[in-house]
Amino acid sequence: MNLSKVDLNLFIVFDAIYTEANLTRAGQIVGITQPAVSNALARLRETFNDPLFVRTAQGMVPTPMAQNIIGSVRNALQLLRVSVQESRIFNPAQANKTFRISMTDLTEAVVLPLLFQRLRRLAPQVQIESFLSKRRETTKELAAGRLDFAVDLPLNTDAQVRHVKLMDDRYVCAMRQGHPLGKEKISIEKYLSQSHVQISSRRSGLGYVDLALGKMGLQRKIALRSQHYLMASTVIESTDMLMTAPERFARRHGLHYADLPVEVPAVETHLYWHESTDQDPANRWMREQIIEICQQVSRNEAKTA
Repeated sequence: MNLSKVDLNLFIVFDAIYTEANLTRAGQIVGITQPAVSNALARLRETFNDPLFVRTAQGMVPTPMAQNIIGSVRNALQLLRVSVQESRIFNPAQANKTFRISMTDLTEAVVLPLLFQRLRRLAPQVQIESFLSKRRETTKELAAGRLDFAVDLPLNTDAQVRHVKLMDDRYVCAMRQGHPLGKEKISIEKYLSQSHVQISSRRSGLGYVDLALGKMGLQRKIALRSQHYLMASTVIESTDMLMTAPERFARRHGLHYADLPVEVPAVETHLYWHESTDQDPANRWMREQIIEICQQVSRNEAKTA
């Protein structure tokens, strides 16, 4: 007997017949017609190779086979009901769940400290796995459930991926305190005369600054290309190299910074999730925490600006 392909709805009908001992009343409970109940019973009889219920003057009487399996059937249906109910409710205080988030080291530094302050208070058993997913794979990872969220720049995403803007910032020219260019407005000539650190998760390709310079027929000298802002800041602090970075990062790490001599678009950070999890209580709760944290960061920065 192969139960792997049995329609679970048949067991709901089975339970109703066992309880009511009447096909018509069983159908009323389940919400189907009496012929549909008879059809379901016929399929169950074929599956188990047993009559399961025998019609008598007292109603549909279960056979020994039916009596043997009713306990397991009801336990399984109850487990299914509990699972469905739990999927509609998320209790952060009792939840033992891991959220997987793709984000850069720059976003980690802004979001994770404040997020874990909240988790310790509201959801002490919730865990976070943070790693950087390749941008071209973000949509696939979200759709497959291997990733719950991505925090990144605006992406060309599939229509099934939802997103909301978390924060925006502007790029500045960052340098060490006491840098020779720190006391003056940086001209394009002096900007190009210096060596630069470029931050990119890709092995090659141009950034916003390089694209803007390219339109002017200009090119800067890249001495170091790195994936990580936090590492690059330690290089900046001990050299005269320049780094184009978000103002928030330069300010948080005590770097001196000045306006760029070339116009580049503002940097936006968005939160991404798949539409299949849009109504999931756990996903929605975590989204709310991340959004509120970023709003808090923006408010605090506005007060100190």
